[in-house]
Amino acid sequence: MSNVYEERVTMIAAGEMQDFIPFGRDHCRRHPNATNLQLRQLQPASELWSSDGDAGLVGSLREVTIHEKQKESWHLRKGSCEVGEELDYDEELYVAGNMVIWSRGSKSHAASVYKAFTVDSPVLQALWCDFSIPQDKTECAEAQEKREKCVCIVQRSCVNVHTVDGKDYIAPLPFQVADVWATKYGLMFERGNPIQELPLSPLREPLPTMFSMLHPLDEIAPLVCKSGGVTNIPRVQYIADYTLKIVFSSSAPSIIMTYDTVQSLHTVWTLRKIKTEEQNTVLRYHSAAGTSQHIATSSSLTAHLRSVSKGESPLASPFQNISSFPSQNRSTASPGAHSRSHSPSISNMAALSRSHSPSLGASAFSGVQRFNLSPYTPSPKRGRNSHSPNSTLSDSLLVPETEPVIPELCLDHLWTEGVQNMREKNSQATKVFITSDLCGQKFLCYLVESRHQLRCVKFEESNDLTQLIFGTVTVIQAKDAAPVESVNTMVVLESSGNLVLYTGVIRVGKVFIAGLPTPSLSVSNPMPRPSTPLGSVSTPARPSTRHPGALDEAVWPSPVPELSDSNKIHDSPYLDDCTFHQIGTYIHSLRDPVQNRVTLEMSNGNLIRITTPEITNSQLVKKCLQAIKYILPKEVAVQVLIKWYNAYNAPGGPNYHSEWSMFVTCLMNMMGYSTDRLTWTRNLDLEGSLSPVIAAKKARPSDVGSDEDWEYLLACDYHRSFESHLLAGALHLDPLEVLHPKEEIFANLGLDATTLLFSHIPAIFFVLHLIYEELKLDNLMREGARSLVILLYQLARDLKLDTYMDSYWRDYPLLVNTLKQTCKIDQAQTRLMQQPPFLTAEPPSIYHWLSSCLNGDVMSPFPYLPGICERTKLVVQSFALYILGDEKALSHEPSMYLSRITAGQRKQQVEEDNRRLSLNPCNITSSLAAKLVVSLTNLGFTLKDLESVPFGVALPIRDAIYHCREQPSSDWSEAACSLIGRQDLSKQAHEGNLHKTKSAIGHLLLSDGASGNEAEEEEDGMNDMNQDLMSLIWNEDLRVQEVRRLLQSTHPVRVNVVQMPEVSDHEYIEEKENRLLQLCQRTMALPAGRGMFTLFSYHPVPTEPLPIPKLNLTGRAPPRNTTVDLNSGNIDVPPNMASWASFHNGVAAGLKIAPASQIDSAWIVYNRQKNTELTNEYAGLLMALGLNGHLSKLTTMSIHDYLSKGHEMTSIGLLLGISAAKLGTMDISVTRLLSIHIPALLPPTSTELDVPHNLQVAAVMGVGLVYQGTAHRHIAEVLLTEIGRPPGPEMENCTDRESYSLAAGLALGMVCLGHGSNLIGMSDLNVPDQLYQYMVGGHRRAQPGIHREKHKSPSYQIKEGDTVNVDVTCPGATLALALLYLKTNNRSIADWLRAPDTQYLLDFVKPEFLLMRTLARGLIMWDEIKPNPSWINSNVPPIVRQNNTSLNTMDGQAPEDVDLQTMRQAHINIIAGACMAMGLRFAGSSNAAAFNCLYKYVKMFLESVSSPVAALAGHHNLETCLSVALLSLALVMAGTGNLKVLQLCRFMHKRTGGEMNYGFHMATHMALGLLFLGGGRYSLCTSNSAIAALLCALYPRFPAHSTDNRYHLQALRHLYVLAAEPRLLVPVDVDTNTPCYALIKVTYKASQWCEEMTVNLMAPSLLPELHLLKEIKVKGPKYWEIMMDLSKGTPSLQSILSKDGFLYVKLRAGHLSYTEDPKGFRSLLAQTFTHKNPEFLSIKPEAVSAFTSDPALLSFAEYFCKHSKKERQKQEVLDLLSSILHECVTQEKPEMLPTYMAIDQAARRLERKEMSESFELWQIKLVQQFYNCVCLQDQFKNSNTELLINPEFLLAMKSTLDNTLDQWLHASGDVMLHSYLSSQPVEESQVSMLACFLVYHSVPTLQQIAATGIEGTASFSELLLKFSRLHLPVQALLRLAPVILGSPQAMLV
Repeated sequence: MSNVYEERVTMIAAGEMQDFIPFGRDHCRRHPNATNLQLRQLQPASELWSSDGDAGLVGSLREVTIHEKQKESWHLRKGSCEVGEELDYDEELYVAGNMVIWSRGSKSHAASVYKAFTVDSPVLQALWCDFSIPQDKTECAEAQEKREKCVCIVQRSCVNVHTVDGKDYIAPLPFQVADVWATKYGLMFERGNPIQELPLSPLREPLPTMFSMLHPLDEIAPLVCKSGGVTNIPRVQYIADYTLKIVFSSSAPSIIMTYDTVQSLHTVWTLRKIKTEEQNTVLRYHSAAGTSQHIATSSSLTAHLRSVSKGESPLASPFQNISSFPSQNRSTASPGAHSRSHSPSISNMAALSRSHSPSLGASAFSGVQRFNLSPYTPSPKRGRNSHSPNSTLSDSLLVPETEPVIPELCLDHLWTEGVQNMREKNSQATKVFITSDLCGQKFLCYLVESRHQLRCVKFEESNDLTQLIFGTVTVIQAKDAAPVESVNTMVVLESSGNLVLYTGVIRVGKVFIAGLPTPSLSVSNPMPRPSTPLGSVSTPARPSTRHPGALDEAVWPSPVPELSDSNKIHDSPYLDDCTFHQIGTYIHSLRDPVQNRVTLEMSNGNLIRITTPEITNSQLVKKCLQAIKYILPKEVAVQVLIKWYNAYNAPGGPNYHSEWSMFVTCLMNMMGYSTDRLTWTRNLDLEGSLSPVIAAKKARPSDVGSDEDWEYLLACDYHRSFESHLLAGALHLDPLEVLHPKEEIFANLGLDATTLLFSHIPAIFFVLHLIYEELKLDNLMREGARSLVILLYQLARDLKLDTYMDSYWRDYPLLVNTLKQTCKIDQAQTRLMQQPPFLTAEPPSIYHWLSSCLNGDVMSPFPYLPGICERTKLVVQSFALYILGDEKALSHEPSMYLSRITAGQRKQQVEEDNRRLSLNPCNITSSLAAKLVVSLTNLGFTLKDLESVPFGVALPIRDAIYHCREQPSSDWSEAACSLIGRQDLSKQAHEGNLHKTKSAIGHLLLSDGASGNEAEEEEDGMNDMNQDLMSLIWNEDLRVQEVRRLLQSTHPVRVNVVQMPEVSDHEYIEEKENRLLQLCQRTMALPAGRGMFTLFSYHPVPTEPLPIPKLNLTGRAPPRNTTVDLNSGNIDVPPNMASWASFHNGVAAGLKIAPASQIDSAWIVYNRQKNTELTNEYAGLLMALGLNGHLSKLTTMSIHDYLSKGHEMTSIGLLLGISAAKLGTMDISVTRLLSIHIPALLPPTSTELDVPHNLQVAAVMGVGLVYQGTAHRHIAEVLLTEIGRPPGPEMENCTDRESYSLAAGLALGMVCLGHGSNLIGMSDLNVPDQLYQYMVGGHRRAQPGIHREKHKSPSYQIKEGDTVNVDVTCPGATLALALLYLKTNNRSIADWLRAPDTQYLLDFVKPEFLLMRTLARGLIMWDEIKPNPSWINSNVPPIVRQNNTSLNTMDGQAPEDVDLQTMRQAHINIIAGACMAMGLRFAGSSNAAAFNCLYKYVKMFLESVSSPVAALAGHHNLETCLSVALLSLALVMAGTGNLKVLQLCRFMHKRTGGEMNYGFHMATHMALGLLFLGGGRYSLCTSNSAIAALLCALYPRFPAHSTDNRYHLQALRHLYVLAAEPRLLVPVDVDTNTPCYALIKVTYKASQWCEEMTVNLMAPSLLPELHLLKEIKVKGPKYWEIMMDLSKGTPSLQSILSKDGFLYVKLRAGHLSYTEDPKGFRSLLAQTFTHKNPEFLSIKPEAVSAFTSDPALLSFAEYFCKHSKKERQKQEVLDLLSSILHECVTQEKPEMLPTYMAIDQAARRLERKEMSESFELWQIKLVQQFYNCVCLQDQFKNSNTELLINPEFLLAMKSTLDNTLDQWLHASGDVMLHSYLSSQPVEESQVSMLACFLVYHSVPTLQQIAATGIEGTASFSELLLKFSRLHLPVQALLRLAPVILGSPQAMLV
């Protein structure tokens, strides 16, 4: 029995055990696929093994041949989760037949299929692999690489790669693959051994056998290796050795293990990216090798080629035809040439050319051209003639050369195992994995199954971390093994069938599995199968178990063990003499290790998943173990951990006593204590025994109770610790008298010096002390500190460290007093102990250190354990930074403040250094507080962490946070803003970090589609507007509904015609239809305005088509609502009347789509109506998609498809759309596309294409957009010519020439936008002169350049002579000049554009051209435009002004010779031009002066339209000028929704008869649209590009009817989109997540027009253009301030505006939002309280709700501040709590409430003398010292923020504590103090008060006092002098002196 017991003690109980069935197997059965059939066919009639279905399946699988057996395989790995998630789950990749199933599951979550793949041919192998996505060349740093997680499925001819994001790639395989491996860089392929290929003639080179693929889109490249050759000079060469097999690959570290089948040796290589010089070496070496004397092995080659060309060998490798090298080169690589002992030889080979490369096209499909048929690879320079004459290849077959494939990865030789004495064949490793032991040493273990050996090689990184150093090999006899990652051990299956746990190569103990018989006891019953559901499906991070795929069957074991194969039953003596069936089941093998789980494969085919137990679950034990492990030498540390692991995880069910007790007992036993003889540890032991056998004996309950039980209870440590617990005091429990049990007190306890840890006791003691100091900084670990202090006290007592004992006694007086026993350690033993250098005589105390820091005393650096005492380090550094003002404290290794305890463990130190360097020192911020906050954030410190820091220590950090809260820097990270409690800023930062395209909270405000009543409405295209936001911007009236009513075009119009008595019915119907026709002119013009109103307001659903509202051209006639229709045939309706209107309707619908929406090419194509011709609406949609930037995603194929249909509108929309999307990019493919449609850009000899005129106009405009601002010479030259393009002989360019010329002019202006006279390299073109000629006329110049031929024969219809036709060219040329010299203020050019000032000259210029010229002049003299009428009048020449004294009166006294009509028309056009120039100058600025000026002129034009003088100027002219002025007004007020302009637009909307044609309606409704641009979210910008776009869109000549494109192409009206920019700032309340009002202060930069000035706006409001602004600030008092400094740059604000403009704001306490309390009166209630006034204390809890909505605070008010009638004595407490709550809430510091409470509670507890530990007094002391320090320091004096804790409160508390302690001192304390100072025992009951006194008054320890030599001191002054060295506060000295001096009289001396 004894040996069984011994065996048991070192056994480890495995955790829970479950049946394991791969999840994919079940899923496969249900999956609709052929696999089900295969599996069913496999099942034989006799189900021999079917204990149930699964086993039956396994059995049936076992019966079939090996080939079929490989149908099923799987492997598992650890689930990789997102950053920040702590999830432990398994991922399984299951392969069966053609299917791969990827599933996830864990204990807590049921397994579920994540992705399932079905492929065309059987899956050979499936594996996970991460590819790195190549980043832009600019970021070449490797650290920045993005990784793409993928699953690779290997089939016979290709690899499918599926990424997690849903991309998939197929990479064809150019050769047969034997195996595929995942590496750090991508996939690695092993080529199958081509035995079936051509015999190796002596002239043929071996081909590479290993290849890499770095990304599924890359070519497969051969692998290169670098290893020492004969001369030991490393040579680089391809791997071309079939005897080399890969057996393992790992990505961290990046290594590969190979096996040489000839020498039976394993080798380890480093895998890395190849260096350029190595690439060159390989490629040069191989290209130099070829000389012209080679002989082609022609017969075999041609035979092979013939077979390939016939397609007989589809899977033939393209590598087969690399032909030979000359023989002398071959000899160098022959196998005998050098000994193979150094490394496997890797022969050189022919240069691979890309035509041989395994590139993406599968070789089989590309036939002959795929192969390079030259006998060797000549370099391209040699050309074709180098082919030797005797080559029999026909020349016709030769294909051009390509460059060689460049290898990408290289293997560096690291280690080869030693040669064994007997090289046994087939000792290939069947399983390889990396494991690390409990101390972090790493081992590479490989299992040689045929030898039953597990060989483990230790390896570590070199000091510079660049390479791995391999150590010795240790061999463990094993049948199988698997790593247990999370516990740093491995499970080994021994030949005897035992499962043993090893850490590294040290045996830990057997694993005991309940329910599995141990092999030594032959139990015959089969294992009971627990019917638990499968909880853990797992997946190894490195699949160490190789999955059987298409593998070499001779080597790899089959997945299901074969019982018939006798070799499998291993030769162990115990298996020989008993038959198999008697044994029952045994463990056959291990597989699928993940974290701490592993699957056992049983001999009967069942799979069982077991869990290896953790090392520890308690935080405290974990910390102590870490510290011990850190300080001890590795070998000892491993021993300690193993002993603990065995003790903790012994079998025998869960342990009933605490982990900590076990740990203490285990540790002290190892130190040499006999724990059963030491009272307190024996009590620990009695709570639960260590050995299960003893436990079983003790656990027999006796039926009768006895007194001993009670006494035992009272004496037990638990009871004692409970008595000293805070709760016991709080509940007033009386201490029980303990009857001391009659126990033998062992007098002379000694230590056993032979034990493992005896010599290390001092070191262990010190690190545990540091852990104790660390625990003191964590409120959550206070219990842990109490437990630890008992152990420390015992050790300190035995090591005779009195100072340490004293410090523990002061911390926990009651707890420590109970420990009385000392263990003697005699001198001899003491010498055996190693006294570590770091063990200080003074105990390091963190509180003491911080206290000295606050007092400004000199401190020695505080010791800490790197990586373990992180909190200590953080707190010390924070204090050093914030209190001492040392800015370097957090950024450098702070040796001044911290001393690192080193254990001489190089590795850990290196890691630590690396981590330290990675902490980026915070940027230069203003204050220390800001530095501290930023540094803490960088270290990952959060509010949650802060809450667990004791309040005294946390106060300075909270203070820094409080200081930063007012005005944090605008560029802080999300985490920093959360730390300072500014959720508004952290949410803003969070939104900024989100992906650019996702409109973060665009959906937060969108009303849920059409709600209720809107649902019945027809879709009018305006349903998706953000109603909440618009009602916030325009909250006084219903102007938005009005705009919607004016712009809707889906309802029939009302045709109100009164039937006169004399009108017949037929005529009446005609009359109604004519009226409807008039109204339809308006309806057709509406979509242009609607597009502006709904601009970018909608995010489409990718699965639904975009709704396009219909254009309704019918009417309803009252009173009976009869329908009026234009198609009745009663009147003539123009043909195609609605074609352009439909186009505009499509554009309007498309412009709703926001640029941030997720749209792709498929969605665009999907929106086209199926089975119909292309529609005009769709054409418009395409143009809109271009304007909002989505059209660039459209595939070239679709573009070609649309253009080839020949639908004119679609082509126009597409060309303009693509050009707008590629604005200013000079994109070459778009240029080609446009050139086809512009004859001038095609070569002169090209075929004449019949391109519709409008399409040519669109193409010319497109060229202008694509080349905008580039000043491209050739394009400019062509466009300049095109302005004056004459009509051709065959009627080409004869109609609508004006629009073409205008488009060419505008395009030229765009190309040379604002370049003025700086046109580089165009001086010979004389652009301005040529344009001037086009403008004023003259003789046509000779055509320069290539197009001379085209214009030889003039037109036969139009006789223009040789002069320029000014009527055609003038507008284009004028606007081209305007754009060319835009904003240049070039006066000489501007003077060309001045209106003529004599009657004679005026007669030569068409009045409408004067409008253009004035406009152009204004744009050039940009800076001279002033927003007043006098500037407008300054454009009118004197002669015109004299003759037009008034616009509206008819002057009779006009001079005879003056043509009044000319004058009047000139006058109105010049004024309209000037108005438009002003409108563009102040576009989007809502400048009041410009508004008033333009408004005046609009009114003036309106009056003159209806005045009698109208006839003189011409109605049409007046209407045009009126429209231009209205548009100019709308430009200035864009996006503001101004009411006056809305009224004007509405008035114009109602005018439908007379001169109001289609064009004027369009102008009116565009003005209305601009006014409400984007629903008030957008405004216009005045950049050069925007002005050009607006000129195109608002060209001041409007179409006469809906199909009129003569003067200006209608499609260009939508280019205004390019000038729109989001400028609405919407404050969103961060708590309610709804938009609200907030006051913002906008500061303008100083400019030439005005000083720097600030304006206050009530947001939501439109901001001015950002380049004009200096800063924007959210102003108080209601909201926390946010400042955005725009002088540093505007990107952050721009990104906010582009994402719906949401700026998060946070209400301050005591304020209500502007909607609830616009004037701030209701917050006044709050204001009265925030000032110090007498009613301060009498606050009602209800009033708190006015300040805060925090539920925790409201509950606090409810429960702690409500007065009740009954209890009077509580009144004072309630008042105090109320005032505390009130102060915290009103001053925005609710986080201080717990601190206030804790201080108050501590003071009360001390008053009641219930304080059993001095922890809280330390905190109060730190708080007081911090405020004393604050008052002295300058940095705090000038800060305007309040103190965090009310000074009055602090003083009150201080006096309470002082009084309490003084009373105690006077009552009985002086005696106690005296006995303490004279080292006499103190009375039990007074202990805790004494400790509190000593701590509170910072009384030095006895040793320190003794050192000052106070013996014999007689006077106070002497005492003062002696104590000055100890920095003792005078206040404390005054209380100590009487006791020390012994008489009060001495005080007076």
